[in-house]
Amino acid sequence: MLRMARADFRPGGLSSAEARERLLRDGPNRLAVPRRRAGLDTLREILLEPMFLLLLAAGALYLALGERADALVLMAAVVVVIGITYVQERRTEHALDALRELASPRALVMRDGTSQRIAAHELVVGDVVLLAEGDRVPADALLREAAHLSVDESLLSGESVPVDKRADPDAHTLGVPGGDIAGSLTASLFAGTLVVAGHGVCEVMHTGARSEFGRIGMALQTIAQEPTPLMRQMRRAVRWMATLGLLACAVVVLAYALTRGGDLTAWRDGGLAGIAMAMGLLPEEFPVVLTVFLALGAWRLSRQQVLTRRLPAIETLGAASVLCVDKTGTLTRNRIAVAALLPLEAAGVDATTLLAAAQRASRAHATDPIDRALHEQRWPEDAAAPEAVAWQWWHEYPITPQRMAVVQLWRDGARWWAAAKGAPEAVAALCGLDAPAWQAIQPTLNDLAARGLRVLAVAQAGDPCGAGAAMPNAAPITPPADPADLRLRWLGLIAFADPLRDEVPQAVQACAQAGIRVVMITGDHPATAQAIAQQAGIDGAAATMTGAELDRLDDAALAQHIDAVRVFARVVPQQKLRIVQALKARGAVVAMTGDGVNDAPALKAAHIGVAMGGRGSDVAREAASLVLLDDAFGSIVEAVRQGRRIRANLRRAVVFIVAVHVPLAGLSMLPVFTPGSPLWLLPVHVALLELIIDPTCTLVFEAEPAEPAVMREPPAAPDASLFAPGTVVMALLQGLSVLAACVLVQRLAADAHTVDAVRGLTLATLIVGVLTLIVVNRSRHDVADAWRWRRNPALWLVLAGTLAGLAAMLGVPGLAPLFRVAPLHPGDLALSLAAGVLCLLWMWPFRWLRRGA
Repeated sequence: MLRMARADFRPGGLSSAEARERLLRDGPNRLAVPRRRAGLDTLREILLEPMFLLLLAAGALYLALGERADALVLMAAVVVVIGITYVQERRTEHALDALRELASPRALVMRDGTSQRIAAHELVVGDVVLLAEGDRVPADALLREAAHLSVDESLLSGESVPVDKRADPDAHTLGVPGGDIAGSLTASLFAGTLVVAGHGVCEVMHTGARSEFGRIGMALQTIAQEPTPLMRQMRRAVRWMATLGLLACAVVVLAYALTRGGDLTAWRDGGLAGIAMAMGLLPEEFPVVLTVFLALGAWRLSRQQVLTRRLPAIETLGAASVLCVDKTGTLTRNRIAVAALLPLEAAGVDATTLLAAAQRASRAHATDPIDRALHEQRWPEDAAAPEAVAWQWWHEYPITPQRMAVVQLWRDGARWWAAAKGAPEAVAALCGLDAPAWQAIQPTLNDLAARGLRVLAVAQAGDPCGAGAAMPNAAPITPPADPADLRLRWLGLIAFADPLRDEVPQAVQACAQAGIRVVMITGDHPATAQAIAQQAGIDGAAATMTGAELDRLDDAALAQHIDAVRVFARVVPQQKLRIVQALKARGAVVAMTGDGVNDAPALKAAHIGVAMGGRGSDVAREAASLVLLDDAFGSIVEAVRQGRRIRANLRRAVVFIVAVHVPLAGLSMLPVFTPGSPLWLLPVHVALLELIIDPTCTLVFEAEPAEPAVMREPPAAPDASLFAPGTVVMALLQGLSVLAACVLVQRLAADAHTVDAVRGLTLATLIVGVLTLIVVNRSRHDVADAWRWRRNPALWLVLAGTLAGLAAMLGVPGLAPLFRVAPLHPGDLALSLAAGVLCLLWMWPFRWLRRGA
């Protein structure tokens, strides 16, 4: 089906006012998205959690036995716990929504006569979009200008062969995907398809549901991710502890009831003890902690200009041992400017001729920083811009791994003109320079490269200001297959300056202290690469390897040599994959940056693919795990720091969760093995403790800032488990210490106090012990740092709120009976509080010894 399109194409694009009006009229360029989970859906899922089902079962048991006061207190606690959990769930939802908005596709458009990058959903009919290799076509459009443009339309047509496109300034209709199939017009572009080669300018015809993509009913779906190592660890822990909890619950109910006569009261108390035991062992916090930490961690990274496209990448960040980074735009500012025009004056070439040829060898709608710098360069003061014939673009010979140069052909009828720019050795080969001529250029090249300047050579065939040239050995309408047949003439060199980012030396030093090796990969001359590496602080004593040298090594030999290499020069994107594979073969955890279509395999192969958000292609962004919104190397280092912080905080939360369940389970089981002993821990008490545990796992531990020494430690082992034996043993020892303090207080008070008073003392010891667990697990090394409230205000909110609640429960008249406790004598209470704090006193010398180790 053909659809009519507008013909009033304006190369300068729409005005901002027109775009806003059309956006209001037609709606956003967005397909149907999955319905966001409503608040009621979140609430229903929370109520179906096993922990809340157990609490509701305990409340129902109280009501069935006529103990309404106990039931009301328990239900009130349940409501508060549900409220906290609900807030946490919605906070996670908001963080994920923010990430989805950041991750939405981008488009480079002409607005108000200038190019600007906007969210693809803001596109409107009539927008002029600039496309380059690696971009996703953001909407149905007609191609108005093109250079060697080829599009993969397999998403819509099923055809795996890319379709060559031809510009048509006068096109009025859109066809169907698939090239010439079914009479489709080759100027037609369709939303969701991929530009695999060339570049062009198109005009948007249809957006959103009116596009071909939307018309056939396709919608964006969330990509299902395989369970990550952390997810698998958490699931195993939850299954193990849940199974243990249910078995222990059944044993406790039966043992308690049968050892106390089997009457109704015994079965009631046994049921309450069993529910408390199950709640004490059920690790419902684990999946919540993992979800919240990864989602909020990704949100925090986005505030550091790092977009997380795949949450599992956060797990790997803390283990990164090698950072492979581009030079241009990552280590440098990506504000390239022409530093020097060096025409071949001996051959009568002036600076104006050199610059004019370089501009004609560059793309008209430049996104590449080199092309943009050439077009923005002013003409020499003593010369005016050349008055060239109105040439039309004809053909492009793009850069290839074998020829690091681009050649553009221009024509006017039967006349033509060629302009080339690229690596000096590649342009020299195209010009056929002999050895003496090439040797004469070397001193200048070496001097410029040693100053850290990027150098390109420029050549041309024909005269753009004259009559042009006759096409050699071919008909005037057919470009030669090999640009070497154009008989290009060497014009000279152009040097470009791209200063180092201010933060790079400090960031590289931080990587070195963290045991992370920084490897620079660039297409520049080896001397230029070495000069920039030296300025950045990358190991100057390490070896430099060129792409040609890399190709001469097989995979085994490359893996043997790669540990000694810190700089790869004259490298093409396809060689990045071999570098990644060689580093992985040596056991490194690799983070790799990239921006082009050919970088996608390396980005996927790396443990952490990092795409450039500003200058990167859509394909690179889709293949990567992280996207640098500012293209800065410092952002990568900050991402590693945040990754280590998140992993360390996850470990803190795991230790705390395991430790806190030990005294809960122990106090629940104690009456079973002590004939005649009453229940010391009731479901209402466990519900109250959940008011401490849930905020602590998320608000307190998730918000913990990175320790000062986090970037002075070696990377974590990639297969390190959060449930390593040492971690679990430490957590069990902490939990047993709190349990021992509770039992000791209970035994000391048993002879001189009532059951409710002993229960109150035990509960006070347990609550203070839990608070002490929070504090001691804040810092692994610095004991004093654990008490610095300014680093985590949420900690002191939890501490203050918990102690205030404990004081109210024990001191406010009428509240104590509701919780089956009795008001306490200040001396007894002081003993209880001291036991809760001092039970973990052994942690302080242990931390000091570990810090000094």
